[in-house]
Amino acid sequence: MVTAPGNSRQQGDTEGRQPAGWQFPTASAAAERREPHRVLQACSPSQQPWTPRSVRLSHTSSGAPSCTPAPRRPWRSCTDTCWGWTRAGREFFMPGMVDTHIHAPQYSFAGTRVDLPLLQWLTTYTFPTEAKYKDSDFAEEVYTRVVRRTLKNGTTTACYFATIHTDTSLLLAEIIDKFGQRAFVGKVCMDMNDSVPQYKETTEDSVQETERFVQELLEKKYPRVQPVITPRFGPSCTEDLLCALGNLAQARDLHVQSHISENEEELKLVENMFPAYQNYTELYDKNKLLTSKTVMAHACYLSEEELKLFSLRGAAISHCPNSNFSLRSGVLNVQKVLKNNVKLGLGTDIAGGYSASMLDAIRKAMMASNGLQVNKVNETGLTLEEAFQLATLGGSQALGLDDVIGNFEVGKEFDALLINTKASDSPFDLFSADNFEDTLQKFLYLGDDRNISEVYVAGKQVVPFSSSV
Repeated sequence: MVTAPGNSRQQGDTEGRQPAGWQFPTASAAAERREPHRVLQACSPSQQPWTPRSVRLSHTSSGAPSCTPAPRRPWRSCTDTCWGWTRAGREFFMPGMVDTHIHAPQYSFAGTRVDLPLLQWLTTYTFPTEAKYKDSDFAEEVYTRVVRRTLKNGTTTACYFATIHTDTSLLLAEIIDKFGQRAFVGKVCMDMNDSVPQYKETTEDSVQETERFVQELLEKKYPRVQPVITPRFGPSCTEDLLCALGNLAQARDLHVQSHISENEEELKLVENMFPAYQNYTELYDKNKLLTSKTVMAHACYLSEEELKLFSLRGAAISHCPNSNFSLRSGVLNVQKVLKNNVKLGLGTDIAGGYSASMLDAIRKAMMASNGLQVNKVNETGLTLEEAFQLATLGGSQALGLDDVIGNFEVGKEFDALLINTKASDSPFDLFSADNFEDTLQKFLYLGDDRNISEVYVAGKQVVPFSSSV
């Protein structure tokens, strides 16, 4: 079922929701076979002195779940979550992670080619690679692998850039739906590219093909895959194209994604190309592309004035620290963004960022924040619980999905990861003195896909993968 324009909640779709008194996962035959008693349930008000929605499971001697107060730490206030302990404390559920910025076609060279700054990196590696995605066989292989990889890494929701090719962009959406991931997919729009002229469109073709992409994707009626208007970034678009895309986004009430102020060379290029605009943010804003449904990646060099405009419009930023470091683009001051009340999530930004794991994004966000504190830019840095929030609830807010996902608030869809802290090949060790906070911190800093034993999207188990995919 398709999300109705103007409403981020999937209308009429009740599968996977958590009504008051909900229990989960009774629909998972595999889970029931393994542990018939493992359920999550809402506590009665009398059992909730700490917060109306924070629940942690413990188990009675008979194995039946009982409600106990969620710990003050970790992350009670930022997740409103249920922590379901099973197998003598070896496993727990956590909210699925939200990747607010990822380039699916770049996955083919992820982990390589991060030796150039942004603009040179685009022309030398990225544009020539993306030009290959006219080939549907090549596209299918890479797109299948990136969706599988991100799901295995715990990304239950992703906001994808595809390429300028409409048909293979639609193929990406089809693959995402087949695997059960929640996503936005954007056909890239760019009518300027003198350095790699074979990888650009005419303005008219870009607009028409975007309209076709949106229409055909909506007609597919995928329950959790939506189109997103995707101008690549200022230097690759004429003003006419930006204006047309803004009009289309407004007319169809669609989400928008792009890049902004990623590095200083890009920023100067935009100033030279669009002298009539006061700044980069105004370029998007005046062309109706800065809205409450917009997420812009990077934003390392936004001024206070621009951040205030982001806040006024309700637009969001995707913080991509791995890419910012790897391409030596800059460092986003997260404290400054949050101080201006701008919505913020995390992104892997494959392949400028070399890792497809949102756990890596959490870790790099901490490093970026620590670096700003070391250099006396900020007096305080992010806490790990704040970085965790950005990867879950913050990402859902950035994508306008926080009434549907982001935590385990009753009534939301169950996007979740089952974490096995004592997997046979776990990359970290637990000790008898470790409490729940220690365990979760070790997973966030040291864990990986080996600890993610199951992944659920809207209550449906999508990892381990079924034989049909």
